[in-house]
Amino acid sequence: MRDHAAPVAATGSGTELLDSAVAHVVRETGASVAMLYLLPRNDTTLHLTVLSGVPGQLAGPWTKVPRFSPVPVADAVRLRCLIWLGGQEELARRYPRTALVLPYRFTLGAAPIRTGATDRGGLVLLWPGSHAPQLSPEERGAVIAGCHDIGMLLQQAESAGTPILPGPQPRVLPTPEQTAPGPAEALAVAEFVQRLPGGSCALAIDGSVTFLNGAAAALLGVRAEDVLGTLPWESLPWLDNPAVEDHYRAAVIGRRQTSFAVLRPPDHWLTFHLFPDDTGISVRIVPTSEPGTPDDPAPAPPMTSAVPSRATPLYHLMHLAASLTEAVATRDVIELAGDQLMPAFRIQTLVVMTSVEGRLRVEGARGTHPGLMDRFDGAPLTSGTPAAHVLTTGSPDFYASFEELERAYPSAGLRNAVAACVFLPLIVSGRPIGSLVLAYDRPHPFGTEERALLTSIAGLLAQALDRAGLYDAKDRLAHSLQAHLLPQTLPDIAGLDVAARYLPSTRGMGIGGDFYDLIRLDETTAAAAIGDVQGHNENAAALMGQVRTAVHASAGAPPDEVLARTNRLLTDLDPGLFTSCLYIHLDLAGQRAVLATAGHPAPLLRQPDGQTDVLDLPPGLLLGIDPAARYPTAEVPLPLGAALALFTDGLVEAPGVDIDEAVADLAEHFALALEQDMDSVAETLVRYAKGATSGSDDIALLLINALGTEG
Repeated sequence: MRDHAAPVAATGSGTELLDSAVAHVVRETGASVAMLYLLPRNDTTLHLTVLSGVPGQLAGPWTKVPRFSPVPVADAVRLRCLIWLGGQEELARRYPRTALVLPYRFTLGAAPIRTGATDRGGLVLLWPGSHAPQLSPEERGAVIAGCHDIGMLLQQAESAGTPILPGPQPRVLPTPEQTAPGPAEALAVAEFVQRLPGGSCALAIDGSVTFLNGAAAALLGVRAEDVLGTLPWESLPWLDNPAVEDHYRAAVIGRRQTSFAVLRPPDHWLTFHLFPDDTGISVRIVPTSEPGTPDDPAPAPPMTSAVPSRATPLYHLMHLAASLTEAVATRDVIELAGDQLMPAFRIQTLVVMTSVEGRLRVEGARGTHPGLMDRFDGAPLTSGTPAAHVLTTGSPDFYASFEELERAYPSAGLRNAVAACVFLPLIVSGRPIGSLVLAYDRPHPFGTEERALLTSIAGLLAQALDRAGLYDAKDRLAHSLQAHLLPQTLPDIAGLDVAARYLPSTRGMGIGGDFYDLIRLDETTAAAAIGDVQGHNENAAALMGQVRTAVHASAGAPPDEVLARTNRLLTDLDPGLFTSCLYIHLDLAGQRAVLATAGHPAPLLRQPDGQTDVLDLPPGLLLGIDPAARYPTAEVPLPLGAALALFTDGLVEAPGVDIDEAVADLAEHFALALEQDMDSVAETLVRYAKGATSGSDDIALLLINALGTEG
């Protein structure tokens, strides 16, 4: 028997309030599957919260979706629009990773859930493959209305001080209730089934057997009571074939009739016909003399396996392999491994260890006992621990019980942490780079096939970790270079409260051309600058250093002259990259600011009463284009208590979002932070940017609050 994923009564904070809303959308749209994702505030991951139409185990790989992952729901939330995929071909073209893991016939719609400017989550709906390639106007309207209603529920709960939060597992809505037949009708149905040729069987949506007549039991060679409530590919070893479970997945996900033939040893071929709907699957079983049909060949006779349901691990493994191609950092690899491997193989704890200067180092851990290997962190590779032994020898170790582990390593000291465990070497090009430790809370026998699968997975992870290690090293180098090109600290200027932030792009090298500077000129004057060199590489960073140096050298001159001098320098250098720049002369005694821009976004000015506006500046040409370009200036009052926000476009630009609306949202956040010091305001705006933008561009932010010369 397996652990059935029964419908969950309550898994999060108030998520049961969403049940009827999701069920209503399903009814109104005619969708067969619904997946509701929530995006908690200050989170960058979409969490599957409510699931309808499929069992929880089929949604396992999709329970957590990074907001910028290339999957439909993430795009719908990020682009704030409805994503429609009219068939498998379109899915494969636009989302190849998703199509690889779900090679079934269905149509899909993904829509954002928003209230005002706040992203709340997303809704994914699936229809059978027989659905028209386009949504009807009525269906589209029902999707949009459903998302609006869900958004209002979320907003009302938040306003009441009880925000709805996702639980550790999604709520699985029960299948639609059926009207119980009367005695006469039930008898007629039973007689009808008995008269049919072959055997009759019924499966719940989760695949478990709910009915088996005598003819079906005879064909399967079992007693009905021995298989009721079980998964057929677990209780019948000869059905333990990934192709068999794959037909079940196709029936459930695509709501599509499907058939397959399989050999019941020693020589009985049976054909299974699956007829799915929203309540379950009706199965007809008939003997056949042919091993399948030309259109649907039978799977090869399966080997016996100790792994319950081999298709599930393969399903997660395929998803893991596809996902790892996009993982760039070590932490991403470990998170993906935990998300995919632990549910697939019923693992309770996962630990990744590497070798650093002859010692073990824990890189990351997930599960019940995340500190499992902490006692070995920093231990020499000669210490004789199981993780060190596997790393140095390159040979995996499987321990089906703690007693086996204790006999091999009496001093391991893991009695209260594991009941069974695996130590797998992480090998790249014949070179061990670390160890993967998998632990179980119960004794766990490891069959030949499961050992091979886990060893293969370790090899897959090793390659991903090796790539991630190179990325991490390059990323550290890039951040170090960037940090040395930007001011280490801002000068302490009497009368000003200032703060700055720099966030590198989440893509590429992690280094770019965004910069800021604050320069003390004398007791009552200062200069501020912010700019953005085109590109995200070492050339952009190098040019940024030159631009910042040029601006710093000219500081104190009128703003138009500072930009003109810098522009002439850049055109002489002819770097092939253009630069935007904003320069401000701050006269604290005169309570005024003089500004000039070279194609840079205008700053925000917040008045002492909280009124916040985007300054209207005369335009100026980007630096490095025309050596004769002129940069007109503008003067604005800067009364005590007024504040300026200088920023680069990475703080507001996002695909599909109007730039003026994004700047207005930023201004609103700046205005609401009236009572905070500038360092706190900077954190507020950075959190806003992480939620509102894709992270594909660098961000520089400089905040200046005029407190007066008395401080």
